[in-house]
Amino acid sequence: QVQLVESGGGLVQPGGSLRLSCVVSGRTFSSYGMGWFRQGPGKEREFVAAISRSGGSTYYTDSVKGRFTISRDNAKNTVYLQMNSLKPEDTAIYYCATKDRYRVGGYENGVNYDYWGQGTQVTVSS
Repeated sequence: QVQLVESGGGLVQPGGSLRLSCVVSGRTFSSYGMGWFRQGPGKEREFVAAISRSGGSTYYTDSVKGRFTISRDNAKNTVYLQMNSLKPEDTAIYYCATKDRYRVGGYENGVNYDYWGQGTQVTVSS
């Protein structure tokens, strides 16, 4: 049974930082690309960042480039999202997901992911 468990969300002031973690169990973590998505209040789910199996390639949506960093530790079956210079518009539920190896589509499209975590709330507010 594949499980993804996110943690690290919370309330932070604008300009602050948070680090999200996602631990994956039930599959060979190093064989899968990983992604982070978010869904803000009243908004559709959107791509945030992704990382290849080895960690050698990373991808970001334009709005977080230079502020967020995705990384992974294959020995710990964990993917991270370091979020700096947070803005109120970053407020959302953040989800991690594993990329389906049998889909050739890009990392940015959520339909190319097969398992999702339950999400962790990030609120940026003064």
